[in-house]
Amino acid sequence: MKLTTTLLSLTPILPLALTCSDDHFTVMSIRSGSPIQYLPLTASDTYFYLGGTTSSACPSDIAAYDACPPGNQTVIGTSNYLDSAYVQEIYVAPTGALKFVEAHTTYIDPGSSTATFCYTPGTPIGHWTYSSGDVEGFMACPTEEGLYQVFANMANATVPLGDVSDCLGFDAATVAYNSSSVAAWQYD
Repeated sequence: MKLTTTLLSLTPILPLALTCSDDHFTVMSIRSGSPIQYLPLTASDTYFYLGGTTSSACPSDIAAYDACPPGNQTVIGTSNYLDSAYVQEIYVAPTGALKFVEAHTTYIDPGSSTATFCYTPGTPIGHWTYSSGDVEGFMACPTEEGLYQVFANMANATVPLGDVSDCLGFDAATVAYNSSSVAAWQYD
């Protein structure tokens, strides 16, 4: 019996190109067996939290005409902006905190990261990701108020209780938000 050796030509597998969408979506955390499982992403006081209450506002002259959007959900309009009547960009501060620009301003903390978010829709569940250098994804860190504040998954983040090992990494699952109007006049 004659043994032969066959060499296979191995073609390198290239990563799939990531296509980011500009559609609107909401986010919920996925971390099985944890206190943050299925919590919604909420915007409040220029920060993001899991759970808690979305903080939004509407001017009294607009409210008088019953023209204010509900503002009770945190909706992301594109990968980098909240869905509001004002441009409110989302960014990662140098501390690692996930933040948004206060309405009527364009101020972003110096040294922040703004261009590394990507929304990939799904049927029905999609994903929202963050990456910058060696930092990938999000983590939720406990606060004194019992909420979980959202940060980029950074080992050197400056977290509310001071210990990054208390934080929980999570997947940011998304659900498409289908509405013809903005979700909030502005987020506070």
